[in-house]
Amino acid sequence: MAKRKKAFTGKAPSASVGIVGLGYVGLPLAREFCKGGAKVLGFDINPRTVKLINQGRSPIKHIPHATMAEMVKSGRFRATDNMSELSKPDSILICVPTPLTANREPDLQYVESTCRTIAKYLRKGQLVVLESTTYPGTTREVMLPMLEESGLRVERDFFLAFSPEREDPGNKNFRTATIPKVVGGYGQESLRRALEVYQVAIENLVPVATCEIAEAAKILENTYRCINIALVNELKMLFDRMGIDVWEVIRAASTKPFGFNPFYPGPGLGGHCIPIDPFYLTWKARQYGLPTRFIELAGEINTSMPQYVIQRLTDALNERKKSLKGSRVLVLGLAYKPDIDDVRESPSLELIELLRAKGAKVDYNDPYIPQTHKQRQHDLRLTSKPLTAKMLGAYDAVLIATNHSEYDYAWIVKHARLVIDTRNATAKVRAGRAKIVKA
Repeated sequence: MAKRKKAFTGKAPSASVGIVGLGYVGLPLAREFCKGGAKVLGFDINPRTVKLINQGRSPIKHIPHATMAEMVKSGRFRATDNMSELSKPDSILICVPTPLTANREPDLQYVESTCRTIAKYLRKGQLVVLESTTYPGTTREVMLPMLEESGLRVERDFFLAFSPEREDPGNKNFRTATIPKVVGGYGQESLRRALEVYQVAIENLVPVATCEIAEAAKILENTYRCINIALVNELKMLFDRMGIDVWEVIRAASTKPFGFNPFYPGPGLGGHCIPIDPFYLTWKARQYGLPTRFIELAGEINTSMPQYVIQRLTDALNERKKSLKGSRVLVLGLAYKPDIDDVRESPSLELIELLRAKGAKVDYNDPYIPQTHKQRQHDLRLTSKPLTAKMLGAYDAVLIATNHSEYDYAWIVKHARLVIDTRNATAKVRAGRAKIVKA
């Protein structure tokens, strides 16, 4: 594992870095390069994002406005939507989305369009690195032919690598610079140059032999989590029928000092990685005639969890002589995990859509997301409702979808008629337990 120097000398390296995609991956990366003294040019197709950044304001919660202002004011960071400037930086790092199609197949449109654009402006000596998670073979089979349409040749005229992002928004124990970074080059010179660039921003680098190994490593990380979360989700449904609290079971099992790592159930998978990346591997595996049964089964279980939550809510209302149709339901938390403003693939979106389809009147509250925005598959057009005791009491059910630490769960339970808890957020609440249904 290669290590970056502990302290920067204060002299900016001569190389400059371009980052394509200024979101939850690209902006934290830009921050670390600026801290390392590099000059960073950020690219984004959204003019509003570019304008916001150049005004010294951050478009995402976990990078404060003050940090963004400092980056811009230092002269080391600037954003642009003018792609002709791609010829300027010595290295181009691609941090664009890699979603799924409606048929759960890889959707590489953003990677492909970015590569076509880069090819127009690619110059000799530049390094291109893909950070977006994808299936093994993408860098070599998809990116390389597009980039070589420029007339330049890899390992001779330009250099190519893959280094998967490992962002975890809201994680206070790690930041971009302290998370070990896997780097795989198309060839030895590409790897050398990629390591040279990343050592400016990242403390620990993990070089591997090929791009494919780096691509597969990221898929393994997320598939591991996907399968284990599916396991506890399935056990949650089983233990519920048996009258056993799955959260207590996990807590007890976690006392074993070896051979067990805790995973926790929920209302479905969220975030850009875990709900999507394993399906990239299942698609690729079909090309080799090998079914990935574990991954596909885990995907089925995890994608069914929102329906399970709705059924638990329906049953709880029925016991109180209420039907779901016509009931007023407040969803607490729109983000996919606590204390962030990221709604990518959030199960809350699916829960709201399902509730609406069954005739419920749905609102939401999220302290970090004042209003919804159009997503690839969702356009809820909702505004976060303020939390008051009177308002809570007006809903037939309050569904806890995201366990934000800002919520006072004892107060919520006190004033709500019925609480559906998908996150064990009410575990320490003592009064009003009869109102709480675990889902």
